[in-house]
Amino acid sequence: MVSLFLTAGWAGEAFGAPLPRPQKDLAIPGLEGAGHTLPWTILILLTLLALLPAILLAMTPFVRLLVVFHFLRQALGTQTTPSNQTLIGLSIFLTYFIIQPVVLEIHRVAVVPLQNGSVNALDAVQLGADPLRRFMLKFAREKDLALFVELGKEPRPNRPEDLPLRVVAPAYIISELKAGFQIGTLLFLPFLVIDIVVASITTSVGMLQLPPVMISTPLKILLFVLVDGWNLVVGSLMKSFY
Repeated sequence: MVSLFLTAGWAGEAFGAPLPRPQKDLAIPGLEGAGHTLPWTILILLTLLALLPAILLAMTPFVRLLVVFHFLRQALGTQTTPSNQTLIGLSIFLTYFIIQPVVLEIHRVAVVPLQNGSVNALDAVQLGADPLRRFMLKFAREKDLALFVELGKEPRPNRPEDLPLRVVAPAYIISELKAGFQIGTLLFLPFLVIDIVVASITTSVGMLQLPPVMISTPLKILLFVLVDGWNLVVGSLMKSFY
């Protein structure tokens, strides 16, 4: 098939009828007229796609949610249920629910002016970074911010909003990891008590051949279902962001 198209192209050029070429290059709004041709546009788009997972992890509540869900699965003793895909999907949709107001504000202050041509692409990036920076500053601990200000040798800001993203983003993800581990530890304790009680009972009655986890796991799942655990866990997590 490829050779057929190449043959047709050579034949057309040989007879003076070159193949038609696209008249308009693919371009990003706000970059037209600045020497940004199709190769540069593709390079920018591929770079954005490559950075998207890092942005999702570092600048959204995705980290805290996923850490807590993995702690919960380990506490229940179900190694592969729910699956990683299920937990990641739930974390993504909950992240979208939390971050949607910020996305709408970024669209209003950055994307709309860029589409209207009132700002260029670089100015749109700076305008869109402000709502995201304010969101991350709500949950970034002062101690973590001070750490990266010191490591980056940044001047002491007059207010937190003056901090650059290179300081706010790593401080935010460390703060989210700490919060996720704190919530996960609190979830782990009740199930740990069940494991200890079951292990003590099975040992005292001489059931040494039967692993305690065979008894404690159904009890933990039953307790989690009876108290409507998913509603409680997800509700508490969502309230921690408001």
